This record gives sequence, C-alpha cells and structure tokens, in this order.
Amino acid sequence: MSDNAVYDRLDAAAGAVAAQVITWRRHLHQNPELSNREVNTAALIADQLRSLKLDEVRTGIAGHGVVGVLKGGQPGDRVIALRADIDALPVTDECGAPFASKVIDENYPGGPFPVSHACGHDCHAAMLLGAATVLAGNRESLPGTVLFVFQPAEEGPPVDEDGGARAMIAAGACDNPAPTMAFGFHVTPYPKGYIGYRAGNQFGASCLIKIVITGMQVHGSTPWAGIDTMPAVGAILTGIGQLYRQISAFDPVTVSIGHVEDVGRFNIIGQTTTLWGTIRCSVESDMADVQKRLETLAEHSAQAYNCSSTVDYLQNVPAVHNEPPWLAAGLPTFQRVVGADKVVQTQATLGYDDVSEFVNRYGGLYVTLGVQDTELDDNGNPRPITGGRGMAMNHNPHFYADDDTLVTGVRLHCNVAYDHLTGALAPTS
Repeated sequence: MSDNAVYDRLDAAAGAVAAQVITWRRHLHQNPELSNREVNTAALIADQLRSLKLDEVRTGIAGHGVVGVLKGGQPGDRVIALRADIDALPVTDECGAPFASKVIDENYPGGPFPVSHACGHDCHAAMLLGAATVLAGNRESLPGTVLFVFQPAEEGPPVDEDGGARAMIAAGACDNPAPTMAFGFHVTPYPKGYIGYRAGNQFGASCLIKIVITGMQVHGSTPWAGIDTMPAVGAILTGIGQLYRQISAFDPVTVSIGHVEDVGRFNIIGQTTTLWGTIRCSVESDMADVQKRLETLAEHSAQAYNCSSTVDYLQNVPAVHNEPPWLAAGLPTFQRVVGADKVVQTQATLGYDDVSEFVNRYGGLYVTLGVQDTELDDNGNPRPITGGRGMAMNHNPHFYADDDTLVTGVRLHCNVAYDHLTGALAPTS
C-alpha cells in the first residue's frame, strides 16, 4: 500500500472516531483530577487502551501514568512515543460550556480547591486516545512500535511528592522498547487548526520557589516584642521586580510569586511567612544565576529586618528544545496535515512543559495546536475574531477549546507516528 493510501486511511479513521474523541474530552473536562490524583482519569484511559487489544497496557507508572504498546504489522526498528498529559489545575471553571467542571477537591494539600482543565489536558488525553484507536485499527501498515504515553502531574505534584515526566522515565515507562522519537503538542489560544512551532526552545526552563522567612511570633498589639516577617516579605517582593535588570535583556527571565502563606491572623504577628513562586528562563544556563541572585536578595532582605530566610528550588524542569534537524524533518508532515498556510512560527514563551524530559532523552518534537476563535495579526500574534468566543489564555478560568479541532490533533499524532516509523520523519544530520 502506498504512503498516500495509508494517509487517506488514517485520516478517514480519525474522522470516524472524532465524535468519540469529543465524548471522551467532555467526560474528562467534567471530571478533572489534580496532579498525582488522576485515579479515574487513568482508569478510563487504561480501559480504553485495553479495548483496542494492544500488545501491552502498563499502569500505575509514577503514580497514575499509563503506557500502551502497539507493535506494527510491518518489520521496523523505530519506536515513537506519543505523549499526552492528563492532570488538571486548581482553577475555577468559567469556560461557559454545559460540561464545565463543578468539582471541588476537599482533600488536596493546601485545599480545598476548585478543579478544572484550564490548560487543555482533557483535550490532550482525548486526542491521544483517538490516535491510539486509529493506529490500532491500522497496525498492519505500521513498520515499528508506537508507545502511547499518558503522563500524570505535568503541572507539578504536591511539593512533598514525586511525579511527572522525570518520574515516569525513572520508573522505566519507555524502557522496552526505547523510543527513537518523542512527540506531543499543546493546545493554545492560536487560531483553530494552526500548528505553531519554534526552532530552539519552544518552552522555557522552570523551577518552583519556596522562600521561608522566620521572625518571632507576638501579639499584634506589641510588635516591638517580636520580629515581624512582613516588612522582609515586602522587601523581597519589591526586590524581585528588579532581578530581571541583572540578567541580559536579550534573554528574557521572569520571577513570579503566586502565593503568600503565613501562620498568623488579624491580631497575631506570625512566626513564619512562606512565599511560593516560579522562575522561568528562556536560556536554561541563566537559571543558576537567577537562583543565586534570588537567594541573596531573600537572605539580605530578611537580615535587614532581623529575620532569617531559607530558599529552596524544587521541581526543576528543563526547557523544551526543538533541534533544527528534527524540525526540518517534521515540517512536511505538519504541512500535509493542516496545510502550509496554517503552520506558523510562534513567539518565544516562558511557559514550561516537562515533556522536555522525553524530548531531551529520546529526541523528537513538541509543538502547539490552536483551538480558539482567533486570528493572527500582522505581527503573528493571536487576537479574537468578531463574533467568536474570545481569547482566553491557558490557566485562565475562561480557557476553552473548540471540540471540532480535536480531530486535527488525532490526525497530527497519527501522521507523525507513521512518518517516523517509515523513516520519512527523522533528522538527516
């Protein structure tokens, strides 16, 4: 059978499973689970994979990770890992859909939290289930092996737990057989059906910040009898805003504090205050420098107010890096799936994704798929179209994804898998 005939069969099968993909997506959207708590999500995925009569379905990997193994009917040594993340966020769901989440996790550390798929991982999981269905139905045409990797805890597990891509790899999720390529993509507010790519860093490097400022607890009416942490906290928050000026302006970085936690009340000056945040670097080698500067800022600001400080950096995630030879090999496939006019270079971003662990280890690509009612302006940036649902960024309570675009993601997975297994999508240098 010719390659064109296989492409036609894959695309037709993707169309046939499109309605089921939407059903899976809506179910997952309505029943989201936070990082390292993806019990029911993993069970649904594993049940669906088993129904496809794959060669193997591995479960319980690094918590709730699932890997399906499909061996093709044609001889071939290549192995592609298609990866989707499956966890949700502690964010209220205001997407406006009738299947919006109303879930509250009462028991999650630091909670209770509203839970929603405000980053689109419901779409990722559903599209990869669709791709597994299509490829399993066409296994006789596949010269090699496909691993369907469903990863928990991409958003980061609770700080005292392990999880995510690095933990899956350490647990041997892809050891046998080892991939010759890893591939995935992330839904974004780009126009529906657009594939975005970037040579070099598609996403930045990241780490989680924990700063603890310690003083001396005392009654709020007698601050002189204790040591108040709040002035030190204010100095640190103000100083963080100047850290970027100490790093090259041509290599963007950001340091953001997203949560301040103390142990006082209105009439108690607490013993400690904890700052939780993140560092993002467009150039991975800048991370150690930024971390050192933040540590110095916290230490000296605390000392200035007779406090002490500790700084910990957790959950380090390397940048997602698309090597130019891999990208050159992948562009023809992307263009065939959506058309050359819908394959566009994206702007630099300081978002992160721990799919970098897979891509860095095995080689491969990570791109984006637009799913919103937007268009590109003259500078290539998305903006809402008239009469559409607007534009909502990932992690925003209003984030939404167009159901009818999901079939494009299924086709993208399938076409990339087939092209890599046949050798059409592989770096030449």
